[in-house]
Amino acid sequence: MLRKNTGLKKLIENQTAFIGPESELSIYDTYQQIEKVPFKADELLFCGMISGKKLIHHNQLKLNSVPQVFIPHESFIIAPQQNIEIDFPDADLQSPTSCLTIEISREKVNRIAEQLNHHQLSSDNCYNWQQQKTLHLHHTTATQKLLERLAKVFSENHQDRSFLIDLGVSELVMRLLRHQHADFLLSHSQQQPDHNGLNAAIDYIENHIEKPIDIDQLGKISCMSRSNLFKVFREKLQMTPCEFQRLIRLNKAKQLLNKGTRVTDVCFRLGFNNPSHFSRLFKGFFGLSPKAFQQNTLHS
Repeated sequence: MLRKNTGLKKLIENQTAFIGPESELSIYDTYQQIEKVPFKADELLFCGMISGKKLIHHNQLKLNSVPQVFIPHESFIIAPQQNIEIDFPDADLQSPTSCLTIEISREKVNRIAEQLNHHQLSSDNCYNWQQQKTLHLHHTTATQKLLERLAKVFSENHQDRSFLIDLGVSELVMRLLRHQHADFLLSHSQQQPDHNGLNAAIDYIENHIEKPIDIDQLGKISCMSRSNLFKVFREKLQMTPCEFQRLIRLNKAKQLLNKGTRVTDVCFRLGFNNPSHFSRLFKGFFGLSPKAFQQNTLHS
């Protein structure tokens, strides 16, 4: 189970927990500012922000480096036995900082990974949870809605609450496994762009991020027909080539905004032709406008 400092007061990380057979779902509410609150988990721990902001310190950060900002639409995945410390810079009685955590057993993760592998068309067992470190991820609007739905079900005394929470946790694990697999494909394409057609296509998109996608050109580079190109992208990445480029662009935009690059410069540098369109896409993906996101992170 999740272990926390028993000396903390109720105003700090006030926990409400639902314990199931293979997972523990908790909601933590903090009502005052505090720094360096310790956390540790025995099992894989998913943390998703509901409201407010946290600053996360963990041992993978460089010495004297600033902590990582943690806001809604973002997740932290903490491997078993990893220690973190948390700051709450904005929490107060009127606007508490709220976070949903789910501690998931290895058995449940492995079972869902086996099910995903069984439904894969390819014979390689590509879905296995391999991370042994703390991960800071952006999650999609769909995942954010899943967390909010879990929090709502959690708070209701519904006769099917246990079943609904188990379904939601299973969906979350599936999303995490698919995210990890997509990250592996991206990393592999950077290291070995000539390994296969998909790697070649991914590498080309990443190195021509500012240009509109030419599907015919991409097919030639990957040695795939148009229909097969779309099929492979959907099978391996669950998105089309154009959707993949949009994802890469938006993640790059986030990096540039974190460095203080002006919003309009980010927009045109990454191939977006219209700042308003860029802002709508960014807000739909990250939950904040580019300007609000930049202010939130740079002022932390």
